[in-house]
Amino acid sequence: MENIQLLYFTEVARLQSFSKAAKSMHIAQPSLSRAIKSLENELGVVLFDRTTRYLRLTDDGEIVLRHAAATLSMSKDLLATLNEGKQLQRGELLLGLPPVIGASFFAGIIAGFRSEYPGIRLRLVEEGGKIVEQLLSESKLDIGIVVLPVDEEEFESLTLAERRLFLVLNASHPLAGSESVRLSDLREEPFIMFKKGFSLYDRVREACILEGFEPKIAYESSQWDFMAEMVGAGLGIALIPDTAARKIQSRAVSVIPVTVPAIRWDIAAIWPRGRYLSHAARGWIEFMRRWLTSEAR
Repeated sequence: MENIQLLYFTEVARLQSFSKAAKSMHIAQPSLSRAIKSLENELGVVLFDRTTRYLRLTDDGEIVLRHAAATLSMSKDLLATLNEGKQLQRGELLLGLPPVIGASFFAGIIAGFRSEYPGIRLRLVEEGGKIVEQLLSESKLDIGIVVLPVDEEEFESLTLAERRLFLVLNASHPLAGSESVRLSDLREEPFIMFKKGFSLYDRVREACILEGFEPKIAYESSQWDFMAEMVGAGLGIALIPDTAARKIQSRAVSVIPVTVPAIRWDIAAIWPRGRYLSHAARGWIEFMRRWLTSEAR
């Protein structure tokens, strides 16, 4: 049983005439009659009581008409809903976002997306970059925002920003006020780090190891502002994203914009390679591409 058969049937019932229905549906009357006959054979019932003077529904025809109307209405609603999804009028997007990136970089972008696509429900999952990658691999997220690099065989990526980490020292530190600081000069310092599971934890640790030492980790946190406060209290040093470090207003700390070597934290949107993407996810990626183009102007 096909929707087109039900559509022909309901039109014949509405007009009480095969010839009028054929004209209304722009189909030859013999073709319409065959479609109705095929529907009767498939259902094993007679739908119309036909005479030379009138055409009316049988008892079975009345039942089929009620269900046909409901079926066609559901099909119409289904197509409309699918079309709304394609046009990003509705849907849901699960976006993985490390807290440090969201706090320092993403609020305006999210506001722009919500303004353009108010029908898309945007759910934020705030976790460290490594956990975001794991959730993407498990199909528990649609898109992730992380610090590069990532496994290019597993993920596709769209680079959103090229950034670096700034060094935050206590204002009384001997290196406070320096134009630049060599990372190797910090080997004996207590480090206040982002928590394990955050990509920035790995970036800082790897940079130190490349300079010949393992950082002495005194404290870990997921909040850059709390890290800055701990530096101000004399508990250690920290390497914080530039966008966050520029917001620090405390006189208890000194922000050094240049480390040698520089520690980058390039931000990218990532999604599993070769996997189905929802309309909302594809819309987010396209929105980010347009945002990047506008930022480059």
